[in-house]
Amino acid sequence: MTSDDEEACDYFYDDDDDAEEDAAAGLEEDSSLPTPEGRADYWKQDLSTVMNLLNINQHQARALLIHHRWSMDGIYDSLDMGRERMLRNSGIVLQEVNSIAAAGSMTPWRTVTCKVCFEDFSMDAVSTMDCGHCFCNDCWTEYFHAAVESGKKQIRCMEVKCSAFCDEDLVRFLLVQKYPDMAKNFNRFLLGSYLEDNASVKWCPSTPNCGHAIRVGTDERCCEVECPCGLSFCFNCMGHAHSPCPCTIWEKWNASRSEGENIKWILANTKSCPKCFKAIEKNGGCNLVRCKCGQCMCWLCGGGTGQDHTWNSITGHSCNRYEEEICVETVHTGRQQMQRYKHYHDRFKIHGDSSYGVEKQKLGAAIEERVRLLESDRERPLAIRDGDWLTRAHRRLLVSRQVLSRSYVFAYYMFGGHELRTRPAERANLGVARNLFEHQQEQLERHVEHLSRSLAESADLAGAPDAEIVKQKQTAITLTKTVERLCGEMYKCIQDELLTLLVEPMSIAAYRPDGPDRAKPAI
Repeated sequence: MTSDDEEACDYFYDDDDDAEEDAAAGLEEDSSLPTPEGRADYWKQDLSTVMNLLNINQHQARALLIHHRWSMDGIYDSLDMGRERMLRNSGIVLQEVNSIAAAGSMTPWRTVTCKVCFEDFSMDAVSTMDCGHCFCNDCWTEYFHAAVESGKKQIRCMEVKCSAFCDEDLVRFLLVQKYPDMAKNFNRFLLGSYLEDNASVKWCPSTPNCGHAIRVGTDERCCEVECPCGLSFCFNCMGHAHSPCPCTIWEKWNASRSEGENIKWILANTKSCPKCFKAIEKNGGCNLVRCKCGQCMCWLCGGGTGQDHTWNSITGHSCNRYEEEICVETVHTGRQQMQRYKHYHDRFKIHGDSSYGVEKQKLGAAIEERVRLLESDRERPLAIRDGDWLTRAHRRLLVSRQVLSRSYVFAYYMFGGHELRTRPAERANLGVARNLFEHQQEQLERHVEHLSRSLAESADLAGAPDAEIVKQKQTAITLTKTVERLCGEMYKCIQDELLTLLVEPMSIAAYRPDGPDRAKPAI
């Protein structure tokens, strides 16, 4: 998705039905539902395009689009096999000349026997579908009522073994006369077919649900978007925005976060037995503790000891001096893994809390006030009064904090050795790629902190001279460009240098300096 493409992503509101169709069918607008200014018109445009392209009716065009999951590219590709074959493969029956209907148009007084109720009806009391099958309107109405009641959005002819789709206008026209509520449900199902059967349109996963549906381009489904309700989410996995972390890794992280507090408690309140390596909790007494395996240990240093001891000392053991060298074999692998998790989780949380906490709320409010004061100071030159650089730099700061936070999630699994499988031929390249990634991560972290400090100082420049404001502006702009460059390089390293080493193919959403693209209303 390109940030300058105005139609990169659009949202649709879960409205009751289309106003024009309501008017044509005699339906009243449902006042219980909100009516936004922008309605979902893209599905109409797709229908119109297919109708004009293939010279078919609306219900036939909808059936073809549903068959291709509303992908215009799929329809264009299928045209290579020819129009007739493409429609036939999609289960679409073109309209046939019906001798009864033709005769009825010439002799409207003629009667026809309905094959369902076996009653005779005049020609104006029966309806014929594209396939040529003709039944009375009463039987059609009850059939349509039962179909819509069962949740069908595509209704086929009720003739036995006939696969032709019924005309939507006729379904709506007959239902509204006897079952107006069911006609509204049918309209809702038709709109729902666009939202549910379309791989390029998904509901916003906000809780409670905001009722918006987001549309992206057919080649842009691995992306992140921001709904008008304010929620940023991944269009692929429907989770919260998580780049530069792939969906698979992000799902693993969310599944393990419930254990994070348990791990922290174990690390803070237990020690590993030097013999069996099980976690031991001290519940009182002196500093000599005994594991269930029988091994005694000093609670202060965790070293193995004998049983002889007093309340103040342990025979033959002293740990008041710091030992520089620690034997790696004595450290339990499980505790190492917990310490490793804590290392990455702490950094994930620190940067995340900064992005959604102090820097977003407190610093954001201070910057908004500073921009307001600058713009209202008529005594300063116009170039000095422009405070857009502060707003833009603050936005980049928040996005880069989120990038840093999620990069630690990626690093935790990428370099864990067990979570992700690397192709054997590429294992030698992992160390080089890791060094590059961690260097970029370190540089980004340092410049983000510098940018945060610079913005905090800029927000406090009340009554500062013009020269000081210009200096702060230049510093902020330079740091902002540096942070953007480092974020872009980290994304490129992850996608091109690291993810290509894995057995399981993964990808990440493209880097956006201002965060996920904002969905725009389709008017």
